[in-house]
Amino acid sequence: MAGSHSRNASESRRSLMGSDGDEGVLGTALTIEAFGRKVTATASHLMGDTTSNAHYPNAMGSLSRQIRRPGIQRGVFSLAQTSPRDLVRSRLSTSEISHRAITYLSDDLLENIPEDANTYSLFQGFQATLPEGESEHRKSHRRRTSKSQKLLGEATSDPDGPPSLENLKKDRNTMNHRLEMMGVRKNLCSSEIHEIDKKISNLNSMRKIVLDRLADLENDEAQLEHELLELDNKIEIIQEELEDAQALHQSANATLPPSNDDTPEHQAMDASFMSESIYEKLPPTSPKRRRPKPSRRKSMPVLHEHLEPGSNIRTLPAHNDCITSLDFDMPFGTMVTAALDDTVRVWDLNLGRCMGLLEGHTASVRCLQVEDNIVATGSMDASIRLWDLSRAKYEPYENRVGENGEDDDDGLGFGNADEDAPPPPPASSMEECPLFVLEAHVDEVTALHLKGETLVSGSADKTLRQWDLVKGRCVQTLDVLWAAAQASATLNPVDASWKPTGRTHDANADFVGALQCFDAALACGTADGMVRLWDLRSGQVHRSLVGHTGPVTSLQFDDTHLVTGSADRSIRIWDLRTGSLFDAYAYDHPVTSMMFDSRRIVAAASENNAKIYDKTDGRHWDCGAGVTAEEDGSTPAIVEQVRIKDGYMVEGRKDGVVGVWTC
Repeated sequence: MAGSHSRNASESRRSLMGSDGDEGVLGTALTIEAFGRKVTATASHLMGDTTSNAHYPNAMGSLSRQIRRPGIQRGVFSLAQTSPRDLVRSRLSTSEISHRAITYLSDDLLENIPEDANTYSLFQGFQATLPEGESEHRKSHRRRTSKSQKLLGEATSDPDGPPSLENLKKDRNTMNHRLEMMGVRKNLCSSEIHEIDKKISNLNSMRKIVLDRLADLENDEAQLEHELLELDNKIEIIQEELEDAQALHQSANATLPPSNDDTPEHQAMDASFMSESIYEKLPPTSPKRRRPKPSRRKSMPVLHEHLEPGSNIRTLPAHNDCITSLDFDMPFGTMVTAALDDTVRVWDLNLGRCMGLLEGHTASVRCLQVEDNIVATGSMDASIRLWDLSRAKYEPYENRVGENGEDDDDGLGFGNADEDAPPPPPASSMEECPLFVLEAHVDEVTALHLKGETLVSGSADKTLRQWDLVKGRCVQTLDVLWAAAQASATLNPVDASWKPTGRTHDANADFVGALQCFDAALACGTADGMVRLWDLRSGQVHRSLVGHTGPVTSLQFDDTHLVTGSADRSIRIWDLRTGSLFDAYAYDHPVTSMMFDSRRIVAAASENNAKIYDKTDGRHWDCGAGVTAEEDGSTPAIVEQVRIKDGYMVEGRKDGVVGVWTC
């Protein structure tokens, strides 16, 4: 059977090939076809006839002879050299191959596909992200590959004649495509903006969580430092008691007389007698109270540095009338406020609670300063009082939480915010804080400055006084009018009569509006608009700065500059090295208070918000409740007093409210 198939295949091959040798390809194909038939016939015969084994060697011999022929070998080799890519391309077109390669996705990738309302495909987005130059380069490269088509197109178009219809359609299609790509790019940009907004929102939420955590950590830190201070005080008290007990025991043993009588009666008499004698020599049972350590914090709060400028930290209904003066020692520390309601209150800025009242003045306090634990207050009763806040009986973290987990009302905070008058704190909390009273002025004290052991005060009696806080007495009196007359006589010896320099001061303004001292240097601003620089060693005016046309209400200087605020609605910056005006800027209303730190100048300019001037970039902006008053529908009062330290600002208003802000 195999032989008949091979003969038929060879006869058909010879009849197809004929005598022409140019039909080699057709002969190779027929040979390969005959080779396949022979293999099929051999396999079918071997599977069909299991008894005869002679056909297998004959078939294999015939196959080996067929394979040795050169035509069959060339056909097999040419088939083997064909790559799989050519085989696939011979059966599929290029577009179909690309479609199958792109559209095939595994089931894992097809799971959890996010829903999107985007009408553009991924390929369109990718094509839109390509720069215009790259797409033009790709198009030009594609045109260079088809050189014959390019030459043909150039032959059909006339550059001097009108454009053809086909070229116009191509340009229109190109512009439509570019317009579509621009729409895709706009959509991609919008999507990116939405994603960025979501990320920013998430980051703001995370930032708020971390800020709350930082606030809790600072509260715990302050509580831990307070407990540590209490432990130190208790340890010192116990050590002093042990030392007193040991000294008492030694003195008692030294005063005991020797006794040789050992009878029980004599022992009882001696014991009773000695007990009475020792009892008479004992010190009082209530020793004097030991002065506690100053409650200075070891770590500085940093929460306000991470808040946005202009953020409200706390609002305190401190007084019932206009605040005349306020000051604090450090951010989230201790604040002292005075108002026209004739009260002086001490505040814990960390908890927002009133620590107590400083009682002793018989009139309203017009000026005050906080220096570490020492507070100096100047009043309308012409006296100056000094207080030591380290002696206060104030426990900020004691009896705050009751047995049921709720906060207990200890009388130090405001129980009802709707009431006009805040509840008074315990009367005994500040009873040991007064140190001494300085009485030498004959009129109200309007300005003071405390530095170390030196205190300088200014009064409406037109004098400045220098005080020695160690001895508690006045060591020098400076007459402002006499010094001004002496300066005028020195400048104009012909007319020695004193004439006020500057505009005549307002009768309602404080004659001494502000002053500051450092070692032997003293700067003083008065109601005639003059800023005088004094030398405390000689008691003479060293220099006068002329420029303000209204009473000077505030001043502060550092190593190089002196900043002054005046009722003439301006703030001036002076160069202390040359005595000339360095910079100045004006407001719409009189400046009642001013202070600066390393970066900002803060001023109260008779408005419902504080005026901020950033010295680094020269930017002016507002901070306070008046910024959002229209949006909130509120009517905040005018700011009268401001203080700032390390970007932590405290403002006092006419209605007695104190606001704490970051700036």
